[in-house]
Amino acid sequence: MTALPADPIASLGLDGFAYQFRRGEITSESATRAYLARIEALDGKLGAYQHVAAEQALKTAQAMDRLREAGVDLGPLMGLPISVKDLLVVEGMPTTAGSRVDLSDIVGTEEGPFVQALKRAGCVILGKTKMVEFALGITGVSESLGTPWNPWDLDQQRLPGGSSSGAAVAAAAGLCALAIGSDTGGSVRVPAALNGLFGLKVTFGCWANDGSMSLAPHLDTIGLLTHTARDSAIAFAAINRALGLPEEDLSCQLPRPARLPALRFGRPSNYFFDDLSDEVASAIETALQALSRAGVEIEELAVPEAPEREAYFPVSLPVSLLATLGRERFLANKHLIDRVIAMRIESGLEVKASDHLALEYKRAQSILTAHERFEGFDAWISPTTTATAVTAAELEDPKVGLSFALGMTRNTQPANYLELCGATIPLPRSDGGLPIGFQVMCPGGAEVELLSISLALEELFGRPGLPDMA
Repeated sequence: MTALPADPIASLGLDGFAYQFRRGEITSESATRAYLARIEALDGKLGAYQHVAAEQALKTAQAMDRLREAGVDLGPLMGLPISVKDLLVVEGMPTTAGSRVDLSDIVGTEEGPFVQALKRAGCVILGKTKMVEFALGITGVSESLGTPWNPWDLDQQRLPGGSSSGAAVAAAAGLCALAIGSDTGGSVRVPAALNGLFGLKVTFGCWANDGSMSLAPHLDTIGLLTHTARDSAIAFAAINRALGLPEEDLSCQLPRPARLPALRFGRPSNYFFDDLSDEVASAIETALQALSRAGVEIEELAVPEAPEREAYFPVSLPVSLLATLGRERFLANKHLIDRVIAMRIESGLEVKASDHLALEYKRAQSILTAHERFEGFDAWISPTTTATAVTAAELEDPKVGLSFALGMTRNTQPANYLELCGATIPLPRSDGGLPIGFQVMCPGGAEVELLSISLALEELFGRPGLPDMA
């Protein structure tokens, strides 16, 4: 039996890989082959990938090595093997958006600016990761194309979170060095939290969604899933440079960790800390105590706009998706769609335009008032999810399934609803328990500040371990 190759980059970090790659101490081809070998050995069980582009990836990796040998430096992502969520178009790879429905006329074949930027930065795309159908689900369950297996428990299948389910599993299990996901209501932060990763949700409009299957064009955001905040900060800056932003722009530069004693955090007194499991409540309290000891000022504030997400998302998402799919296409293909997803989409068929517009008008006002509430605060903080990952078997109980799904979006959807940027930071578990995420939210457009704070918190909390894939 061939020994499983180690993750070639996890111990190095993206900056360590870039350093060794530039010096010729590691090649893109060797790293790519190691990840492809790990995918071949592990993904039969984990099911993170919908499509593996082995030949295409190796050709790209070899090209990156030749460019490096010729003295070309494309930046810190050059030669880095990554994965892309299967709703973004990548030339030469199919795009399913997690569905058996033919979406080719909707998605098209032209890459959007974000994927083009990844290629300009020198990334090696290993393949496309699985996702919840149409990105309309938070648990990670996909009846249509399969549910990825959370790598933190190899004995029982635990839910990976969604909709960027495969992205999180691939990154956590060492099947790529960086995973690209998307976040409409928590679809990067939730799976990142449940799989022990750092997850970055940028502000709506920060990165264009062109060249992708849309769930809600007014909410969808592309995001990053990495082992550390530092890896995410490196990738964020490099991607912005590849998108053509000027070098002097702060979003193109690696931020420094914030000074903790200078920070003031808002701890929402309503909603975000409700209905926590005992282990999440305990881990979050330990983190809050560490922040206080480090000199961070934490003050309670009310965020009355947060509960509005409960009325908004069940209407806005189905209506928006129907606008993309079309009523006729949906009804004709309903039998091909995951039954739970189909029920959610169907609920949008009878929504009155006046009701939908009323919700949008209310949201527009709430965005303004929520941003005013940031006055005097550097960030808001909360648990990312209310519980750790349950088993797939537990989800068969309707009450457990509903409670888990509601608890996964409770704290993440408000950031999308209020046009904030947000991140989840994995908390170390001294008891060896399942991953728990600590969420940080900043005003829209404050990604640099968010990453600076995240870097400081990562140093304070310490880096958690990785799942044992032996």
